[in-house]
Amino acid sequence: MPIYEFICEQCGCEFEELVRSSSNTTGLLCPECHSEQVTKKISTFAAKIAGGKATSYWGGSSSSSCNTGST
Repeated sequence: MPIYEFICEQCGCEFEELVRSSSNTTGLLCPECHSEQVTKKISTFAAKIAGGKATSYWGGSSSSSCNTGST
């Protein structure tokens, strides 16, 4: 089962969830405000460069979680 990233439309919390199907996201609740108004995000991914030793990352956003404490 893949892990998908979601964002809560009510409080803006970003979270990850292990789901059976990307099309069946009913019943997901925000871990912060328990809202059902969550949207699947387009996730970033990593890919190994052919012949290279470095891993290249696309997307530019880093993983974040709710309650980071930054203001």
